[in-house]
Amino acid sequence: MKVAAAQFAPTADAAANLTVIEEMTRDAVESGAELIVFPEESMLPSDAAEPPSAATGSAPTPLHELARTHWPAFIEGITRIASTHGIAIIAAGYEDSGTALPYNTIAAVDATGEVLGLYRKMHLYDAFDYKESRRVQRGDTGPVVVRIGDFNVGLVNCYDVRFPEFTRSLVEMGADLLSVSAAWVKGPLKEDHWVTLLRTRAIENTCWVVASSLTTPDCIGMSMAVDPLGVVRASLGEEERSMLVVDADKERIDRARTVLPVLRNRRIIIGPR
Repeated sequence: MKVAAAQFAPTADAAANLTVIEEMTRDAVESGAELIVFPEESMLPSDAAEPPSAATGSAPTPLHELARTHWPAFIEGITRIASTHGIAIIAAGYEDSGTALPYNTIAAVDATGEVLGLYRKMHLYDAFDYKESRRVQRGDTGPVVVRIGDFNVGLVNCYDVRFPEFTRSLVEMGADLLSVSAAWVKGPLKEDHWVTLLRTRAIENTCWVVASSLTTPDCIGMSMAVDPLGVVRASLGEEERSMLVVDADKERIDRARTVLPVLRNRRIIIGPR
């Protein structure tokens, strides 16, 4: 299955972001892709809730109100785009939770426009002097694996990738491809962490990893596809709007799990030895 990973810099204009998603989806289809993965915050960035400047004197629109306003249109938009162009789409945005804090949610839609699953981010980014939990409600209905083509696809949202037990649980649920939607923030060692973690998650689980990250001024881009033996098959840099396409084949998984049968060989020992 050919899989695309698209990176771009969404703005506070949710309708314009959907236009970009459709344009990039069209390009993916022309490249033969059957699935396209978009970043976290594809709907709109979290700082869209911030006032443009203190000088305006106007109060910002809270993120949960933006979620209530734009999430239904975002879902309608990606389902329409998927069915119109005949391609599965994975993209993320902010979903109304019914509280003062929205969910940070990944939606997976198949090529007919059917919503296959919603994953509400479980691991909130309370690290590196940032507190996502002040903006977002933690999800408690996951992990999520969906079927797209011949692949079982596990949905991973950014900070989730730092938790090996989370991605292993997706593989135990049958995932053979991990789709990572991220807004990976720049900073000392962060680029190295991104590459290392993606390759590690692929190697330890002998599965494909396809990852897309934002290219807003504070995020790194560097979307990439890693095969089940940890080989980076395609990667991008900091290009503001760009896309990669990789041919993710099941034979590579079978080969990796034959020569490196870590999933069969592992032993979990609990308690005294």
